[in-house]
Amino acid sequence: MPRVLLIEDDPSVREGVGLGLRRRGHEVSAAETGEDGLALLASFRPELVLLDLMLPGINGVQVCRRIRDTSEVPIIMLTARGDDFDVVVGLEAGADDYIVKPARTEVIEARIKAVLRRLGDPVGGRHEIEFHAGLAIDRSGLTVAKNGERVPLAPSELKLLLHLSASPEQVFSRQQLLEYVWEHSYHADARLVDACVRRLRHKIEDPDAAPRYIQTVRGFGYRFGPL
Repeated sequence: MPRVLLIEDDPSVREGVGLGLRRRGHEVSAAETGEDGLALLASFRPELVLLDLMLPGINGVQVCRRIRDTSEVPIIMLTARGDDFDVVVGLEAGADDYIVKPARTEVIEARIKAVLRRLGDPVGGRHEIEFHAGLAIDRSGLTVAKNGERVPLAPSELKLLLHLSASPEQVFSRQQLLEYVWEHSYHADARLVDACVRRLRHKIEDPDAAPRYIQTVRGFGYRFGPL
């Protein structure tokens, strides 16, 4: 089972979540502050981070940004509120998903599995490297390069790009992308899609031009290309 770094200042949540995940076979290391969590990141080398949004000292958003400066480890935010602003800010900082507290262990476990799940077979059954103008997508190696330089992508960003690029010019609704990439069915979580698109565009698009790869089709959703 994957190693999980839990950064949570509430001792009851920290103990409850940690105990529940350990019972399910996870190795868990816990920290009560962002500073302690960042210190554990290098030594513990987690495969996923559960990160409380409201932390003393440096908050969860700041911690998320610092992690993203050096790592693409999957991050799931824990928030006491489903407040749109808090959630969107966390997602924009680089989180892959979020969970509103309190949450049952089985819910947390399901989200962990969804975020960590990798494609057993490349999308569309293709194994070669695809070139889309200056963007190279290696479906079997699960890597992306822009103008010959590798682009580090978080799990949700990579899965979204693979899904869209497998069917160029096909328009996908936010709901369709939400269900495929995040395995959610709650329509309000479409903000996950929009935040991920913005992060992905920041990494693969030309900042001085209109989006070339991930295009918005107003009133419908998103598509890849045409180039």
